[in-house]
Amino acid sequence: MSDKAMDNYETAFVAPVNNRSHVAGEKSGPLKYLTIPETLRETVIKYGHRDAVVFPSLNLSWSYDDLDREIDACASGLRALGLQKGDRIGIWSPNNPEWLLMQFSTARIGLILVNINPAYRLS
Repeated sequence: MSDKAMDNYETAFVAPVNNRSHVAGEKSGPLKYLTIPETLRETVIKYGHRDAVVFPSLNLSWSYDDLDREIDACASGLRALGLQKGDRIGIWSPNNPEWLLMQFSTARIGLILVNINPAYRLS
């Protein structure tokens, strides 16, 4: 698929709702045989200067280049703790920048992220 066709494909099903976006409608396309880190690397190369993450309530935004640097720093910290490929790491966290960093950092260095739902209650 050409870059232009891919750009159209990637945005064709995103519909704005209250200044937010969501995926709407059926979406099909060619399957890419890439890992999450490989896909992120492609995205950083292609869209590095564009916004990747915006947390308005925290007055925080990262470009794809910024996100990539934050992921590298977090992954380095996990390695410094002695964690190795295949190790499991649990996180109990709502949707926030730290969770996002853990998701991509663990994938980058081959850790298994175990998500614990913070909304879970026994009763």
